[in-house]
Order: sequence, then structure tokens, then C-alpha cells
Amino acid sequence: MYLFLSNLSILDICCTSATFPKMLHNFFTQSKSISFHECMTQLFFFQSLTGTELFLLTAMAYDRYVAICNPLCYSLIMKKSVCVLLAAGSWVIIFLGELPLIAMISQLPYCASMEINHFFCDPFALIKLSCSDTHELSILIFIEGTFVIFIPFLLTLISYIFIISSILRIRCMEGRCKTFSTCSSHLTSVTLFYGTIMCIYMRPTSSMYSPAQDKLFSLLFTGLIPMLNPIIYSLRNQEIKNTLGRIRGKTRMLINWQCFLL
Repeated sequence: MYLFLSNLSILDICCTSATFPKMLHNFFTQSKSISFHECMTQLFFFQSLTGTELFLLTAMAYDRYVAICNPLCYSLIMKKSVCVLLAAGSWVIIFLGELPLIAMISQLPYCASMEINHFFCDPFALIKLSCSDTHELSILIFIEGTFVIFIPFLLTLISYIFIISSILRIRCMEGRCKTFSTCSSHLTSVTLFYGTIMCIYMRPTSSMYSPAQDKLFSLLFTGLIPMLNPIIYSLRNQEIKNTLGRIRGKTRMLINWQCFLL
């Protein structure tokens, strides 16, 4: 579990670093410009890191499935070599798979407006700038999205169906709560991650949605979730809980003392 969490931490740091430094630079300098090579590099790393996180969350769901549904065989199934293979495979498969898509986007003729209606190089925002026929590229993006988003989501969903089924078979309520707590952090992270992705890429097209809403959801996706993940996974740590309890107690005493003085 800690091997997967360390990979998730690295992914969150890298994913945020792929978009926020340039965005903050443009915000403070008011230049609002990015070179073509920087844009393609940013697009490649953002897409690859996002896809890697989807596959890594799927591997973590499988880890929780084995821990809950086959606890006696956990040490035999989830050996260190298997965990390393799952983590490394999540990185390699996506990074290699994104290369053809990025190469096709980079070869598009951009003869229309050069203004990207986004705060980073989003693939859909770039395609809208092209004056050529992007039908084949749209099909490729759909296929790639099906592989990168739908398959991990389906595997994660199947894992949690078996997990919930196993938890419901536990007769003791305390045992159910204790077992569910082992995957509550991961389930929260998965819900936030997939929920935001669906709001961005799987919404029905209508006049109710605007590019401003896409930017808002993208900002939550690239900034809020990486910030929340350390908090979500740290809340299960007893030392973190004790520290938060002491801080809350001291804050309450401070407020009571101030009220007494007033």
C-alpha cells in the first residue's frame, strides 16, 4: 500500500508541476504566452500523468480487493515484485501510449486563432484551433479515452463490487466498519478523481455549459484533488488524528480564553 501511495504522491506533484508553474508565471507577468514546444511538452506530461494516475488507482483498488476478499493469501498474491510491476506498468503503458496522440496533435495546421481558450494546453482546446479536418483525430481520442478512462473505471468498479459484497457478508457491524475503513480513503480519492473527469469530458453538449465551466472543473482537477489526496490518506494515520485532536483542543481553549477576557 505504501509503495502505491508513494507513487500517487509523486504523480500528484508532477501533475501539478506540469500546469501550475506556467499558469502562475503568466498570471504574475501578464504575458499569457507559451511556445509551441512548451505547449506540446505540457500536453504530453499532463495527459500521461493523468492516465497513469487512473491506472495506479486501479492497481490500488485491486490491492484492496485482495486484502479484503483474500486476506490469507494477500502476502502471496501482492508480493513486492507484483506491486512494483503494477506501479511501473502504470507509468510505462500510458507514457508510451500517449506518444502517437501527441504526435498527431502537434502535426495539425493551426492557421486559425492562436489563442488557447484555457489556462493550460488542453487537447480539446487545441483541436478547436485547427483549420483541418479533425474527424480521425477525434476518433483516436475517443478510443484512447475509452482505454485510459473506461477500462480502469470498469476494473475499479468490479473490485469494489466484490469488496462491498464481502463486507456485507460480515455479521458484526464493528467488523464491517473496520473492514470498510481500510478502503475508505482510496474510495474517496477515486470518487473525486472520476467525478471531476466525468464533469469535464463526459458531459452532454448543450448551451448550459461554457468554456468557463470547463476551466473551473479543470482547475479543481489539476489543483484541488492533488492537494486533498495527502489529507485524505493521512486521516487514517493515528498519529495524524492525535495531532489534529491536540490542535483542536488548543484552539478550543484559546477561543474560550478570549471569550472569557471579553
